[in-house]
Order: sequence, then structure tokens, then C-alpha cells
Amino acid sequence: MGVVALLCLGAPQATADDNEWDDENLMSVEACSKFPDSSAFKFHIYYNSVQKGAWRNIGYRVYNFDVLRPGGSNPGTYQLKFCLTGSASTPPAGAGTRIKNNAASGENTHPRYTAHVYFNSGYKGAQDVMGPYQYIDRFRNVYNENASFQWTS
Repeated sequence: MGVVALLCLGAPQATADDNEWDDENLMSVEACSKFPDSSAFKFHIYYNSVQKGAWRNIGYRVYNFDVLRPGGSNPGTYQLKFCLTGSASTPPAGAGTRIKNNAASGENTHPRYTAHVYFNSGYKGAQDVMGPYQYIDRFRNVYNENASFQWTS
């Protein structure tokens, strides 16, 4: 019982507001069914540097890439993973891999909002920032150490 109490006290808990868009980020056709250049989701995160390898389109903030909570009757939690795109015989590097602590580059194609990728969950710690229509070929502060994402105006 003491261990459970310590775990609950040691990590900030996501609020309902932090998870309000998890359904969309997990299950929308915009996340993986559309390539980054045609998706309505305007942040694109990549497994490899220089926007190569597997990718995922993200439309809304993510409190913790490893703990997404879709709504409805599904009480479980899910990891956000890179898309399984490409041909069956040659999937891109990183396809199906969890995003948390595995992303190397990113691209913001939003015309108004700034994208932030954070080292820690809960939008905390070091971050890499991309203004509208900017990209980073290799994350400087969160290279393979990334846990959350959010937009700012």
C-alpha cells in the first residue's frame, strides 16, 4: 500500500482537460491514414532525423505520449506510436515504435500556432519549439528524450 501511495504522490496526474483530445490523436484518420503533407493535423513527429522514417501526425496537445486515455467505454490507456506506413515488406524505420523517447525530428505546418515538444510529461522540462511552418531536422533539446507536446499561440 505504501508503494501505491508513493507512486500517486510522486507523479502529477493528468486532468480530464489534459486528455480531452486523446481520442482524436489516437484514432483519427488524420493521425496515420494521411501523409503529413495532406493531413489536417499540423504537427508531424518523426522517428529519424531530417523528417525520415516512421511518422505520426498530431493534432492536439498530448500530456504524456505513453498514457493516452480515450473516452467512452474504454477505460484503458495507450501509448502513442509511430504509424505503420509503407509497404508490408519494407516498413519505415521505427514503424509501430512508441513515440515517447524515440523521436528525432519534427515539423509544424500550422499557419498560426507554435509547436512545443517537451522532455518531460506534463509539458515540462527542456523543449524544442517550432513556429508556424518551421521544422527541426534534429531535435536539440529532446532528441530521443521526448514525452509531451502542446500548441501555443
